[in-house]
Amino acid sequence: MAARIIPVEDFDLVIFGGTGDLARRKILPGLYRRFATGQMPPEARIIGAARGEMDAEGYRAFVRAALNEFLAPGDCAPADVARFLDRLDFQSVDARGEGGWDEMKPKLREGVVRAFYFSVSPSLFGDIAERLRTHGLAHRDSRIVVEKPFGHDLASAKALNAELAAHFAEDQIYRIDHYLGKETVQNLMAVRFGNILFEPLWNHQYIDNVQITVAETVGVGGRGSYYDHSGAMRDMVQNHIMQLLCLIAMEPPAKFDPDAVRDEKLKVIRALDPATREHTVRGQYAAGSDTPSYFDDVENDASETESFIAMQLSISNWRWKGTPFFIRTGKRMKARLSEIVITFQPTPHSIFDADAGGMPNQLVIRLQPNEGMDLRVTIKEPGPGGMRLIDVPLDMTFAERFGQEAAGSDAYERLIMDVIRGNQTLFMRGDEVEAAWAWTDPILKEWEEKHDRPIPYEPGSAGPDQSLALLHRSGRAWREIKA
Repeated sequence: MAARIIPVEDFDLVIFGGTGDLARRKILPGLYRRFATGQMPPEARIIGAARGEMDAEGYRAFVRAALNEFLAPGDCAPADVARFLDRLDFQSVDARGEGGWDEMKPKLREGVVRAFYFSVSPSLFGDIAERLRTHGLAHRDSRIVVEKPFGHDLASAKALNAELAAHFAEDQIYRIDHYLGKETVQNLMAVRFGNILFEPLWNHQYIDNVQITVAETVGVGGRGSYYDHSGAMRDMVQNHIMQLLCLIAMEPPAKFDPDAVRDEKLKVIRALDPATREHTVRGQYAAGSDTPSYFDDVENDASETESFIAMQLSISNWRWKGTPFFIRTGKRMKARLSEIVITFQPTPHSIFDADAGGMPNQLVIRLQPNEGMDLRVTIKEPGPGGMRLIDVPLDMTFAERFGQEAAGSDAYERLIMDVIRGNQTLFMRGDEVEAAWAWTDPILKEWEEKHDRPIPYEPGSAGPDQSLALLHRSGRAWREIKA
């Protein structure tokens, strides 16, 4: 079954930081893919903006090189690439000065959607927002897209929200979290709220525990300086994992509407119990046989920043009281894997002999690699020899069911098209961000005050052994990270 392509209306998109790494790796290749599939109107215009001097032809050469580097050869049809490059322009601007802003104005058309992507440091968000207004480049229907990190703590997040709110209304601000653009994450809402099968079981009476794992095989690499001031808590838990947890735990919204969905996510964050030290494990990867240690990567032998974190969380509301949520994320782990595992309660009484076996039902939602989901059920093992129970998946891998176009679309390209449509459902609202930081800040403050040092763990492992105890204390176990 082929995926349907629904075109968006005509637009002008300005990418501040248009020559940066994110634009080169994700934004521009994603826009090309939307153009090549026919979702982007042929008249749409994309304007790169950066401080460096470059003309339109130079920018087109830059983008052509990016497409060749980050897309598969089969994706770059010469005719499509040529037509896409014709849509591009460039304007040199000074984010903190006045240079280039008036020259950009004639490049923008009237009567089309006008969007501005802030693919720059958050320290420039306020400056760019102010100049868009003072130079008349943004109007009431314009939209801005801002990247994480959205603040370093609650105080900085509030300040950033205030800076943007001084120039743009909340319904014009799109705080992007690329995890929410993943096909499987969106399907989580469809599975929960589009099927009578799951929703009656989606509570503490029928669900034993929930696990969220985001594992990476790479270290911090060239991001050492940034990461050592961030760590796994700020880089992953406070935003990506928090959003996944909200989608799992939220109540059904009254309708599939941006504010209705985000209202329910906000309630989950506010119902989270404070995290405790005894339910938290922090780790740092050690040196491997052919890989540097975390200390080497960040060039700081005294670092107390975590590259791994595992936590047991609880939500104090009627639906989830007593159901533990286990989260873990880390660098230099056994495999690259992002998944959500919903483990249901065991059957209240087994009619089979103890040696027959059997496992509780699980719904496994794979975000990467191989996006999809499977429902693990118990059946009889085929063949003679009595009743032997085995665990098998009812599998739906998106690439197999809907083809590579549905499975292979990058989250960024989906989210950018939602910006053009004016749909904020998969974007964070300002009060959501602040609530997440309000929950996170006390944990970070306690670590800093007590100078807790993370536990070393072997590269290629599942993290520190102490993380296993989070589940073992209650007779549970992490789902294995398989290489």
